[in-house]
Amino acid sequence: MAVGVFDLFSIGIGPSSSHTVGPMRAAAVFAEELKASGVLAGVASLRVDLYGSLAATGHGHGTMTAILLGLEGFHPELILPDEVEERLAAIAETGTLQLAGAVALPYGVKDMVLRPLTVLPRHTNGMTFTVSDAGGRVLHAATFFSVGGGFIVREGEEDAALQELEESKKELPLPFRTAAELLEHCRVTGLGISDVMRVNEEDSRTPGEIRAGLLHIWSVMEDCVATSLKREGVLPGGLKVRRRAPDWYDRLRKESARPAGSENDNAGAEFHDPKYWQEWVNLIALAVNEENASGGRVVTAPTNGAAGIIPAVLYYALHFAPGMENASQEDRDDVVVRFLLAAGAVGVLYKEQASISGAEVGCQGEVGSASSMAAAGLAEVMGGSPAQVENAAEIAMEHNLGLTCDPIGGLVQVPCIERNAIAAAKAINAAKMALWGDGSHRVSLDEVIVTMRETGKDMSSKYKETAMGGLAVNVVEC
Repeated sequence: MAVGVFDLFSIGIGPSSSHTVGPMRAAAVFAEELKASGVLAGVASLRVDLYGSLAATGHGHGTMTAILLGLEGFHPELILPDEVEERLAAIAETGTLQLAGAVALPYGVKDMVLRPLTVLPRHTNGMTFTVSDAGGRVLHAATFFSVGGGFIVREGEEDAALQELEESKKELPLPFRTAAELLEHCRVTGLGISDVMRVNEEDSRTPGEIRAGLLHIWSVMEDCVATSLKREGVLPGGLKVRRRAPDWYDRLRKESARPAGSENDNAGAEFHDPKYWQEWVNLIALAVNEENASGGRVVTAPTNGAAGIIPAVLYYALHFAPGMENASQEDRDDVVVRFLLAAGAVGVLYKEQASISGAEVGCQGEVGSASSMAAAGLAEVMGGSPAQVENAAEIAMEHNLGLTCDPIGGLVQVPCIERNAIAAAKAINAAKMALWGDGSHRVSLDEVIVTMRETGKDMSSKYKETAMGGLAVNVVEC
């Protein structure tokens, strides 16, 4: 199956798609293999080795606790925040892990083996799971890599996975790997970018399933914001970063309120004074990423560290874009669907040609790709041509090139939370700039994506989610 919109926008828990969601998913797969292979009953001991970036910043990203939950059989897209707290509290209290939900083993975070200076050849986010019997004989072992956005790859299956991906793309009605191929489909068929993505999605889902699925994704994004706006105090982790979203929300509601019954008032939709658009965009981005930082339920878009950008820009599209005040609910739902499909199409380009992993290419691969995707989505729903949509995505990434990943304390808080708000504003500006042009531009999106990939290769590992450089070492944590 080729990368689709529901791969790029998946539901999980914070704070990191590559360091939390991916490791939990890998551990859950390993637990299922133990059940399927019939060796579970004979397991007497467990060993977990974490390599590279996972080991270097795992504590701040919740990697170890996520793995414990995965080993118990929980999947990131299904587990609820209350379940997370309940199971982690039980493991901490008893010092016992329920392997695959069936075998009690004395195991916890402190028992994991951390190898931050050892980077496995495939990817810096490597992890190995090994179980043995009472005599020390290895019953089952597997190595996985968390390659960004919650995606995982098993060691030894990389070539097979790539071959399967290529074969699945050939079967799609309108396959594309590059922006040039995507634009050519638009030229030949007369379709927009969101329509090309929709046609490919319909190869595996009905139109109704696609629409319902994308509206559900948006509802989870909205729920994430609503939950965050009710939380107060400081974020966990020791940096004592104060939550700003609740106070900002109260202030904005007072300062930007529109009187009920005013001209163009639309029942069921909340509109604000247009001069406060950026404050609202900032608020949505901050709210999502504060919830992510606290381990809450978020949508990878396309990663957790960049999860606030697309919701913030989509909020702008629904509340501040021209013509939306008189839009029906069905029209508003259409905007959500088209926005996410267009953004997803651009996300496919980054997965195909480069990376969305901060540990692999720096934050340009997370915040940069999310900003690019959001710009494309906004340009699409504001009436942009395929060329203008591609230009919007190009502008947004071009001005995120070289962005490093240097979280203080290994936590997805500083500079990550504010960075989402800044990147959301960049996406909106990129879309507006593209829409004022005719779609022609000197630098193509493909060229920018390749440049991002090459920049990531050249970037020192200090600046790729290792907490060994930049703000991570130049700012005192407490």
